Amino acid sequence: MGLGYEKEFRTEKGLLTVNLHHTKTIITSRLLAWPDGEVFSRFLGCGFRWLPGLMATALLTGCLAGTGGDGAATDPVVVENPLMYVERPLLFDENNGMLIGDNIAEPAGFRPGARLFLKNSAAPDAPARDISSRAFTSPLRYDVKDLNVSFDGTRVVFAMRAPEIEGADEEDQPTWNIWEYDTTDDSLTRLISSDVTAEEGQDIAPAYLPDGRIVFSTTRQRASRAILLDEGKPQYAALEEERDVPAFVLHVMDADGENIQQITFNQSHDLDPLVQDNGKILFSRWDNAGQTQNNGFNLYQVNPDGTGLSYVFGRHSHDSVSGDTAVQYLRPRLTDTGRILTELRPLESDDFAAIPTTVDTSGFVEADLAVDGSSGSGQGALVSGLSIGDGISLGGNYGSVSPLLDGSNRYLVSWSPCRVRLVNGDGTIVNCTADRVASAAYEAAPPVYGLWLLDAATGTQRPIQRPAEGRQFDEAVLLRQRSLPDFIPEAQYFDEEAALANDGYGVLEIRSVYDVDGLDTSPLGIAQTADPGQRSPDNLPVRFLRIEKPVSIPGEEVRDFDNTAFGRSANQSMREILGYVPIEPDGSVRVAVPANVAFAISVLDDQGQRIGARHQNWLNLRAGETVTCNGCHNPGSGVPHGRPDASPPSVYDGAPTTGVPFPNTEPGLVDMGDTMAQTWARINGTRTLSPNLIYEDQWTDAVAETPGTPFTLSYADLGTEDPILPECEENWARACRIVINYEDHIHPLWDLNRPVLNEAEEQIDDYTCTGCHSNQDAAEAAMVPDGQLDLSNGPSPDEPDHFKAYRELMFNDNRQILDGATLVDELEPTGEILRDDETGEPILDENGDEIPILAPINVPPSMNVNGAQASNRFFNMFRAGGDHEDFLTPAELRLISEWLDIGGQYYNNPFDAPAD
Repeated sequence: MGLGYEKEFRTEKGLLTVNLHHTKTIITSRLLAWPDGEVFSRFLGCGFRWLPGLMATALLTGCLAGTGGDGAATDPVVVENPLMYVERPLLFDENNGMLIGDNIAEPAGFRPGARLFLKNSAAPDAPARDISSRAFTSPLRYDVKDLNVSFDGTRVVFAMRAPEIEGADEEDQPTWNIWEYDTTDDSLTRLISSDVTAEEGQDIAPAYLPDGRIVFSTTRQRASRAILLDEGKPQYAALEEERDVPAFVLHVMDADGENIQQITFNQSHDLDPLVQDNGKILFSRWDNAGQTQNNGFNLYQVNPDGTGLSYVFGRHSHDSVSGDTAVQYLRPRLTDTGRILTELRPLESDDFAAIPTTVDTSGFVEADLAVDGSSGSGQGALVSGLSIGDGISLGGNYGSVSPLLDGSNRYLVSWSPCRVRLVNGDGTIVNCTADRVASAAYEAAPPVYGLWLLDAATGTQRPIQRPAEGRQFDEAVLLRQRSLPDFIPEAQYFDEEAALANDGYGVLEIRSVYDVDGLDTSPLGIAQTADPGQRSPDNLPVRFLRIEKPVSIPGEEVRDFDNTAFGRSANQSMREILGYVPIEPDGSVRVAVPANVAFAISVLDDQGQRIGARHQNWLNLRAGETVTCNGCHNPGSGVPHGRPDASPPSVYDGAPTTGVPFPNTEPGLVDMGDTMAQTWARINGTRTLSPNLIYEDQWTDAVAETPGTPFTLSYADLGTEDPILPECEENWARACRIVINYEDHIHPLWDLNRPVLNEAEEQIDDYTCTGCHSNQDAAEAAMVPDGQLDLSNGPSPDEPDHFKAYRELMFNDNRQILDGATLVDELEPTGEILRDDETGEPILDENGDEIPILAPINVPPSMNVNGAQASNRFFNMFRAGGDHEDFLTPAELRLISEWLDIGGQYYNNPFDAPAD
């Protein structure tokens, strides 16, 4: 008999009344209080079936007291396997009484009072034993999270943090550590035994690898810190790209906590590693480069040695649940069906609720986009009808979800029923109805998360751990044996790759930058464009590839500087340039790139200016690794991109025949299908990066065709300070960087003496920028700067941390005129008139005329932080036929172009910025 369950919770002298109804019959069940004073339905031992509309149906038939019902007494998974879970208090703001939620962007968040419990079975009346309290002698104010079970089912590894130290500074507080509980000998051990080593970072989210090692997320940033030292900076944990907390990235360590190695190099968080059956590690990555539109947590995968990093799912699917609430793809878990279970929720939550969802990562790259580019449905909620965000979910709230992986499609879930209370009431909590949820008179009540066994096949769930007011039961995992994943050995390298690995380099290989989302964007077709007989080398549209590196931003305790150091926009944070490499005539690239650093790429023209949009996702290479891609991607395109099996096939076939040179090129060893870059590398070795843009036509058969004109855009041709260290000028090594600061490298261009001489070496003109673009003439009298652009020295009156010239170039300004001997803003009528504030009537002047409202005339900036090609108001002056043709040298224009392309920052080294 199916009974509708209204779920009327009314607390009366420690009792709870629940109304059941079926057709015209209403049954009221008076229920006993639990020993701890909390109350719930006696038939919670039965299963619940979730029907459309989210009305719960109690399955009373076959209910077994004390077993969880629904056949639980004979269920070997429930009866025979122990279970571990976390119990923690809900914390409330002492000022307003509101529940304190959490923020995914702050993974080290501390919620004191949690404990780890072990139950001998998943039956609701099975006794629970406190496991974690033995770790500390202090009061129970520690925190526990991120449980992961070993493959033999005997051990659980997790993160635990010791209590706060009263009065201690933040950097002196305890950190999250990795602990392990072994059921075979009832032992609890911190895996990193050394106190010093354990406190070097915040360690969370551990998971067992098939060889016994452990992958985890941490702020240690071991390899990244070593690279900072190579760059001449102190070692520190870099902040994530919102610059709030240190970035968590993936590391692996031996089972005894030794041999800790960094394997991912994101600039924001890499969280929740899951070891898949194929041995690859699936994890949640915060794509936040440049704070782009799709800067959410997406699913990525990587090999245990850090090679093979690739995007998997979710980048354009953050609106797949609700159009006004962006969801993140978190805590991936395996399922019986081969799909990946993930918890979808916003970055910040005040009720810890998520929508458990399965995603088809093998067949789809987005919620509605298959790997072959066709549309479809790649994800589905485990429980239908749930809502998330600011609204109240009538179906209750789900927290953590853990698959049993026994072939039954069942899950251990943390779930709270939907509860509300009157906004202006006495605090009495009642159950949710559709009318109450829709009414503005009710607000969500604090959740009561208990533990449940959800059967997704039948849509039922039954209790495992009864909920309790003010408590949260969470992260339940079943301790049972499962098969080992495949073991992926550490990559081995030979010949050139081994030599590059020894020197700390990997290889980036692009088949053709003309391949954009599977379309050939070259002028004549890639093969024809690469033929100097059909396209002159001097007219090739793409010439160089630039490799850009994000700057690791330190916390205030390391270097405290003002946000004005970022300049006009902080979206690109600070950036360095690793170097340049020529793009071959067919658009191909093969270049050695420093390993273990995040980087992005830009395709450039012959002036060193970026073509197209910025690359806003970080790549990285491990030493010796070769990463290959077909081409480039338009960020506004819906075409799958970023994972090897999802991108469109290459549009470029490479060399048509083995042993035959590319048409009209110098003879050389060619294999069919090879790109020009692969051919070059086979003959001459993989190209290396250079600080300079150097073009030399090394392809054209000079007998048959005219070679391209060689040119060099070199820092050596600057009359101002180089943006590179002196030791890097002759030997561009792995740790060399191009670091451009406005005050040091751009501003001196405006004061550089630029006399124009005739053949007799007599000065006939002066192209010095500040000769015309200044607010004073040679006699120091006020003058209107040419073009309303003042490039003179001195701090800006609008922002003293910036030079006036920087603000003039980058920000809107007011047009100025001379009023006698004084510069003043030029004003113009706005079309409105002055009116009396009280009557609204026009105010008249002495002649009886209406008085117009005047406003300054706006002058747009000359430069744009979106890049050189977005700054044509400036660069058009220096192009052929422009008013300032030849006023700046090609090397100087290149320097300005690259500075704008990476964001036009005021400083690109936090240690060059003034301390705050």
